[in-house]
Amino acid sequence: MHDVNALAARLQSIGQEHLLRFWSELSPAQQRLLAAQIEAIDFTALPSWIEQYVRRRPVFELPERIEPPVWYPRDPNSPRRPYDAARFRAIGEDLVRAGKVAAFCVAGGQGTRLGWEGPKGTYPATPITRKPLFQIFAEQLLTASRRWERSIPLYVMTSPLNHRPTVEFFESHRFFGRDRGDVMFFQQGVMPSFERESGRILLAGKGELALNPDGHGGSLRALYRSGALDDMTRRGIEHISYIQVDNPHVRIIDPLFIGLHAAAEDSSGEMSSKMLPKTGPFEKLGNFCRVKGRTTIIEYSDLPDSLAGQRDEKGDLRFGAGSLAIHCIGVGFVRRLNESPSRGSAGEGGGGGAARGFALPFHRADKKVAHIDLDTGELIEPNEPNAVKLESFVFDALPLCASSIILETDRVEEFAPIKNLSGVDSAESSRALQIERAARWLEAAGVRVPRNAQGLCTAVIEISPLTALEAQDLLTRRDLPASIAAGDEVLL
Repeated sequence: MHDVNALAARLQSIGQEHLLRFWSELSPAQQRLLAAQIEAIDFTALPSWIEQYVRRRPVFELPERIEPPVWYPRDPNSPRRPYDAARFRAIGEDLVRAGKVAAFCVAGGQGTRLGWEGPKGTYPATPITRKPLFQIFAEQLLTASRRWERSIPLYVMTSPLNHRPTVEFFESHRFFGRDRGDVMFFQQGVMPSFERESGRILLAGKGELALNPDGHGGSLRALYRSGALDDMTRRGIEHISYIQVDNPHVRIIDPLFIGLHAAAEDSSGEMSSKMLPKTGPFEKLGNFCRVKGRTTIIEYSDLPDSLAGQRDEKGDLRFGAGSLAIHCIGVGFVRRLNESPSRGSAGEGGGGGAARGFALPFHRADKKVAHIDLDTGELIEPNEPNAVKLESFVFDALPLCASSIILETDRVEEFAPIKNLSGVDSAESSRALQIERAARWLEAAGVRVPRNAQGLCTAVIEISPLTALEAQDLLTRRDLPASIAAGDEVLL
């Protein structure tokens, strides 16, 4: 049994005693749930969070000196910055073969914006077979494991909202041919939602706090707190391939990227990133920049138009390197961040109030949050934003690296995100990009592919990860057709 008087005293000390307003109306089970949620709050950090992020509206302060980033070009022979791609690819392959690499998928979202009921990773994404996103990733890892003769573990971060359906989905599909012991699920942390005017934590029900996920920045903390990082250490894992669940074109295991991350002279091996050239100065991608000699990302909404539109002597955007949310992260770096003294910003994010643990800055979002009226006990559905949600972003760890490298990639090859039902970054645009990439791969292997006057492929093509992970995998296949006709559906 919880000592409700002690709990009330703690809440009163930080001005949150209202959370027990309906305690006497709750069943013992409801009381236990509410008490557990309250006790998970970082009582030490909460007042400063409210003062810094809720009562005040944080204003982004542009650094005094922002420089364009430096990156490794997609073409290793580019005069911009030539490098030995074969050497770094071989290093990456050796690391995979030695069991030093794991895959990490951040998958806490639901498919609501896609009109899909269930975890976003269960969304049917491919043009013909409608394979779900999780299956695409699992099959990539299965093929990579066979190629380099080493099982590659997959760590999946869920949220309280979708954890059970995600686990059940993998179980019902028998983990898509992978060993159950090589897949680990764990939940990300949560943060309370705050009433915008008063800073009080909102109640979603009489016995339940209004909680929200703590953002993809919380993934680095969740790896540590869940035991996933210890599991990696036990397995001998040194490098984590970080992806988000909405991009079916992501290469989960990219030996070149891994090799550069681990062995490039200007890389600390702590955290590396992929980028793609932006389509224009105002494309809604985070902007890679250099601030005080360190790699950082400035959100598109924070970069002034005067900088976003700057061009160099060749006419290229000076700040044209956009983030895909693809990273390679050192296991030691994640552990070091979590075991160093707390910096006092993000704290433990709803996970308990430990005195140690790194702190990424929070980002504020004003949202509509349904909540219980403290006077009537009725549920209120607001028409306007009434609450503040706080979340952290993983890219805010980049400036904490001693040095960080960036690798350029191609939009068609690695960026076909599914965020919306239609329009930009949608299921429709992703389908078109998947077909285009498959067409390019077949053309590189000598197959004639039909295209219209605009250059678009007029067939529907899908290439399974079990068939090829990259274009060169098709060069040795003898079962490819000589040509494809307009309107054909081709599944390889």
